[in-house]
Amino acid sequence: MHSEDARYLKRRVTGGDVDVHPTEKALVVQYEVEATILGEMGEPMLGERKECQKIIRLKSLNAHTDIACLAQKVVEECKLINPSKLPQVEQLLFYLQNRRKTDERGVNGKQNKPVKPRELMSFEGMEIDEEANINNIEVYVELLYEDIQEKVQGSALILQLARRPDNLEELLHNEAALGALARVLREDWKQSVELATNIIYIFFCFSSFSQFHGLLTHYKIGALCMNIIGHELKRFDLWQEELQKKKKAYILTMMKCTKDYEKSLKKYQGLLMKQEQLLQVALYLLLNLSEDMHTELKMRNKNIVHMLVKTLDRENANLLVLVVSFLKKLSIFLENKNDMAEIDTVEKLAKLVPCEHEDLLNVTLRLLLNLSFDAGLRGRMVRAGLLPKLTTLLGNKAQKHTVMRILYHISMDDRSKSMFAYTDCISQLMKMLFECEKEHVDTELISFCINLAANKSNAQLICEGNGLKMLMKKALKRKDPLLMKMIRNISQHDGPTKQLFIDYVGDLAAQIGPGEEEEFVIECLGTLANLTIPDLAWELVLKEYNLVPYLKDHLKPGSAEDDLILEVVIMIGTVSMDDSCAAMLAQSDVVPALIELLNSQQEDDEFVCQIIYVFYQMVYHQATRDVIMKESQAPAYLIDLMHDKNVEIRKVCDNTLDIIAEYDEEWGKKIQSEKFRWHNSQWLEMVESQQTDDVDSFLHDKDILERPDLFYGTDGLIPADGVISPEFFGDFYTHNGDVMAQQAYSVSMAHDRFGQMARPLGHPATAYGYRPEEQFYNRLRSSVQYY
Repeated sequence: MHSEDARYLKRRVTGGDVDVHPTEKALVVQYEVEATILGEMGEPMLGERKECQKIIRLKSLNAHTDIACLAQKVVEECKLINPSKLPQVEQLLFYLQNRRKTDERGVNGKQNKPVKPRELMSFEGMEIDEEANINNIEVYVELLYEDIQEKVQGSALILQLARRPDNLEELLHNEAALGALARVLREDWKQSVELATNIIYIFFCFSSFSQFHGLLTHYKIGALCMNIIGHELKRFDLWQEELQKKKKAYILTMMKCTKDYEKSLKKYQGLLMKQEQLLQVALYLLLNLSEDMHTELKMRNKNIVHMLVKTLDRENANLLVLVVSFLKKLSIFLENKNDMAEIDTVEKLAKLVPCEHEDLLNVTLRLLLNLSFDAGLRGRMVRAGLLPKLTTLLGNKAQKHTVMRILYHISMDDRSKSMFAYTDCISQLMKMLFECEKEHVDTELISFCINLAANKSNAQLICEGNGLKMLMKKALKRKDPLLMKMIRNISQHDGPTKQLFIDYVGDLAAQIGPGEEEEFVIECLGTLANLTIPDLAWELVLKEYNLVPYLKDHLKPGSAEDDLILEVVIMIGTVSMDDSCAAMLAQSDVVPALIELLNSQQEDDEFVCQIIYVFYQMVYHQATRDVIMKESQAPAYLIDLMHDKNVEIRKVCDNTLDIIAEYDEEWGKKIQSEKFRWHNSQWLEMVESQQTDDVDSFLHDKDILERPDLFYGTDGLIPADGVISPEFFGDFYTHNGDVMAQQAYSVSMAHDRFGQMARPLGHPATAYGYRPEEQFYNRLRSSVQYY
């Protein structure tokens, strides 16, 4: 066709589908351009059809944007969108509004675009630009071989292509383009931040898809990004030092160097903005590559954790979101967590709580949750002042769930429990408890309350006003064992708090019966067992609610779960403090049942200790003393256990045996002899060993009897019959002022001047009914997981 034959050019634009941009807050409009050259008579002579797209950027879109109004404006401004697609546009905008964004601004934002787009249409909150043409890729690659400015331009045009996922496959097969990009980045990244940002962003587009990670590994882009990040962090330190010097000079010269300082500050802010864009895209690329555990291990070996923590000093919210997200991903591995513990990670994170940026606050709290599994880091959180900050966030519905779990972990440490009393945390938790309408309270909430109730100061705050009354009412109404466990923890504290339970003894006793849920009964029994209140009429309680048969029946091995049986034993120990109750239980043959239980549970220290404590209480009372000493084999068991490896068992045994020895001469001699043998066991073993050695020596040395100088004199020590009794040594050591078994026995007896026994021992420490193979509630993990 000759040029003179062409008379007219016809161009037709046809609108197509509308979709959301995969990474940005933008709509992508697909359209088709058809150009036709017409002849002199209007007949089509040559035609070409091309598929294009426009991007509508929605910078002002946020959680408060009116979607209907914005959709109407988009349709009116962009003629490529048919008005009939208004509902579809509204739906896509709603999706974008609720899609979590990690890079709100984008690395290739308006301020870092080195090249103007060929077509630009903008209005409030929105930009529409056209992508570069994939057919011109060779032209863009040629620019990479020119000077720096041309390289920046070429990389920017290739970046426009790479940002469209459909072009990545074609770029992947263009080895010349990828090789040139990798070479330019490796050689020239120090010469231009814009150039480095554009090229890394191109490779970032590839890193968004796992199938392209091998390409990045081939060109060693990850290692290069690590080097670039390390270099930029050092440059940042130098900038800050220089700026501080200018600031000091500005102050010392009485503000005469104002222009110089302002110029330096403005330059610093410009450099910082470009550097943070580079860091953002480089870190995002590394985050994508870290999906592979082997690659992540290489990053750790290159000190990625320290780099990320150092970046936490920045103020760019978008960069911080990315950095904290990266740290959160790394924190689930022990080695990375230990790296974070070596530096001031927690202290830097504490400065970000609270903050106005919702995404940053959310990811920071989730990182703190992962770190809170470490006891040492929990302590640093408290020292960094996070406790009151986290408490204030309990009212934030979006963050409440995560904050509750962090505080729960902190409450596991006894040293931190008391600090909750100086915040308004307890009042908020009580409000949540009472407002909860569910049949069972949320596990995180009630577990947190259980831990806090184990501290005396917290328990007093919980009981303020009608706190205990409302808790009892809720627990008894819903038969909730976890609520009752919280009440049980409150009941263990001596002082005015325990006195409040007098009004609820009958309510708790009424719950103990065969028809109730076993877990709930265990907590009710444990709560009653904690009420070691003087002058409490336990005899009336046992009779009114007919508890003696229930207690006796549940002492038999195998009659119930071990937890329930143990609580029954502890309950018997508590009520046995009353002599009339002790007598009633002794008459009900409880002692033989306890001895049988002791035989079956002799390997369980908790059972042994609590059963011995019951014997102690019954020996203490005159009405039941004979039952233990003369009608049972309890003293023999106590003698066997008096040197047990468990300190608490030895303590209770010693005090019980002291009382038995005081009132029964025969048992007293046996106890004294056993104590003598134990205290002198090493000496006796040494003597026996020495005697064996002397015999061997005598057999080899016949002249040994001819040397009386080798023997010590024994005048006045050894009786005529040559027999040495324990009593003899007891008397001898007493005369010489030494404290031996017999004297220690006499001194340890707890008597006052009137010959009455002193106040009995308190309840030995218990594990609150938990078996060794089970977890405590203050170590609950069922509802807590890494994020």
